[in-house]
Amino acid sequence: MNKNKLVLVSLLVAFVFVASATVSLAAPLVIKFSHVVAENTPKGQMANKFKELVDERLAGKVVVEVFPNSQLFGDNKVLEAMALGDVQLAAPSLSKFEKYTSSLQIFDLPFLFKNMDAVEKFQQGPVGQKMLMSMKKKGLIGLGYLHNGMKQISSNSPLRVPADADGKKFRIMTSDVLAAQYEAVGAMPLKKPFSEVFTLLQTKAIDGQENTWSNIYSKKFYEVQPFITETDHGVLDYLVVTSVEFWMDLPDDIRTEVKKALDDAIAFGNKVSAEKAIADRQLIIDSKRSEILTLTDAERQLWVDAMKPVWKKFEDAIGKEYIEAAVASN
Repeated sequence: MNKNKLVLVSLLVAFVFVASATVSLAAPLVIKFSHVVAENTPKGQMANKFKELVDERLAGKVVVEVFPNSQLFGDNKVLEAMALGDVQLAAPSLSKFEKYTSSLQIFDLPFLFKNMDAVEKFQQGPVGQKMLMSMKKKGLIGLGYLHNGMKQISSNSPLRVPADADGKKFRIMTSDVLAAQYEAVGAMPLKKPFSEVFTLLQTKAIDGQENTWSNIYSKKFYEVQPFITETDHGVLDYLVVTSVEFWMDLPDDIRTEVKKALDDAIAFGNKVSAEKAIADRQLIIDSKRSEILTLTDAERQLWVDAMKPVWKKFEDAIGKEYIEAAVASN
């Protein structure tokens, strides 16, 4: 009997030892971060900074794998892939969430925010933070806002007043709000992939497009567009997003550290974005390939007056109180 007990104890000790060794040798948790831009962009630098911080703070526990330039998925497929567990983090533009929630359409409303300071104030305020959870029932959680910057309009011909856009074709992201914005000035909006924009401009299949200074410079749109009207009419930002299932399944201590690393990486990316907007605008000026048109206060007000009815059109879908909070952030 004693011998049997001894054997049993020995077996238990051996089991515990093996189990402990197995746990200690367990593979670290892998977080795949998929995005569509180059590594030298604000988003690309943010993703790499996140990987670097996780490597430092969670060595052996978590590994971040970054896939830039649509290596894994484009923005139109990444959210479906996330639902299947094929990717854990992504950062699509805010316009990409239209079919998941109507509230994020607020960021496409024309002339809603005066500058990036107002955008930041709104996003970090109670309404902006509430919006991060607006897709939870659809299986997605927003983890933070990443800036690209304010949008300008490039074109084949000078755009100074809304009438100058009448009948012209402009590429837009897939957004009903952006479509309504151009229809308000008599233009024809065309929803086309970002990857096709340069060719469409080069071949004059379209007359213009809207984008941030960093995108206009990095994608060389200024080389095939003789005019850029400095409108600051809208904001182009991204939402760092994950799936509810993945996020809630993380151990509490791991989730806390991953979120801290992500917050620090986003702050870094937003600083890069602000600096890049100023630098890339100047590089476009220095190139002498495209003329930057600065609107007078009266000219800008004509654009505001023409496009502002779009707010009312989407007020019910977005929420009047959300729009009021955004206006107050100015």
